[in-house]
Amino acid sequence: MFTHLENRRPRGMRRLLAGATAARTGDEMSGPALLLLGYAQTGSAATASALLAGITASAALGGPVLGALLDRAARPGRLLATSLVLHAAGLTAVLLSLGRVPFPLTLLTALAAGALAPALAGGWTSRLSTVVPAHRLHRAHALDAMTYSAASLLGPALAGLAGGLLGAPAAVVAAAVLILLAVPATRVLPCGTDPAGPVTLRAVARDLRRGFACLVRSVPLARATVTSTLSCLGQGAFVACVPLLGVRVLGGPGGGALLLSCAAVAALGAGAVLARCRRPPVPDTVLWAAPLVLALALAVAFAATAAGRRPAPAAAAALLVTAALLTGAAEGPQLTALFAVRHREAPERLRAQVFTTGASVKITAFALGAATAGPVAARSLTAALALAAAVQLLAAAAHAAVGRVLVRRFRRGARRCGRGPDRG
Repeated sequence: MFTHLENRRPRGMRRLLAGATAARTGDEMSGPALLLLGYAQTGSAATASALLAGITASAALGGPVLGALLDRAARPGRLLATSLVLHAAGLTAVLLSLGRVPFPLTLLTALAAGALAPALAGGWTSRLSTVVPAHRLHRAHALDAMTYSAASLLGPALAGLAGGLLGAPAAVVAAAVLILLAVPATRVLPCGTDPAGPVTLRAVARDLRRGFACLVRSVPLARATVTSTLSCLGQGAFVACVPLLGVRVLGGPGGGALLLSCAAVAALGAGAVLARCRRPPVPDTVLWAAPLVLALALAVAFAATAAGRRPAPAAAAALLVTAALLTGAAEGPQLTALFAVRHREAPERLRAQVFTTGASVKITAFALGAATAGPVAARSLTAALALAAAVQLLAAAAHAAVGRVLVRRFRRGARRCGRGPDRG
């Protein structure tokens, strides 16, 4: 029986990653599609950005709850499939209601749909260990991180293509269809072998407390969460600068999309190298080294803006593309390392909650970074790039600082109660 399951697991991993790719591509497509829809039907950039903010901001609340339910579910595949269907239905409801009902109701619909977005990210990743043998888990982490890069490359491009050829409503429908195409892949997830008991409000609240305590009390998990969140904050700030970088150096805002594509391609390449690596780098080391590479990439982008003021446009463009490639080469391994640390440190009973909570915090940090850097970039692009680089340096420093603070706290507790920390 064990041999039979072992033989089926590679096929299960392929189906799971295929489903994750479809769902994440639909998710990456939904943001630009809603922006196009809001602007096309109302003519207001404020309405369009409000829809995008609504479907992004609520992920911070939905992620922990969804993770707690996945950890407690006897059939996690069925719960994940339901979340995907409801998320696609929410996108469709936004499409049907915009312009037909008062806008606050449409915005509430977007908020409700966004609360399920962590299912498209951490929900899949948290279940990898149930379909992949332990000795293949590193390769699965690298391949899973590649699905994020592929989705970030394909999603906006498909939204623009569908919106340009068929109209903004078609782009929203296409995003919902891609999310629904991922539903059959949830069938590969096995049933829970040790159900945690009935789902009640008190039980879920208790699981939420335990999940947050796990993120705080485990030194490796706390370092990984703080470092990746700050780094994601800096990445959001960089993305806010991309259109202006395209205008200043590449001759138009469309060049900014090219930069994001270069970063996604570099992340895919780095993920492919890691997937074939027999001796992968230590994930804890990658987590603090990646922000330093991202800070270097931002310094190169800063140099490109300075070169763009001189009569050397080719050199400035080359520097900017180099910065984008460095960004992707750091982001891919960083995500793989983050998955490895979470799988290694999170208890089985709380694993889905750790992943979805982490995804929620990162989504919120990215949105906050973009929202903060946007007005700064409008006044001074170089100041916004410097701010993003400073945040990346802060992320690298926080990796060491968080570890020292928690270790000191645990040592004080150990002296009081005569024992040390359970983890980390």
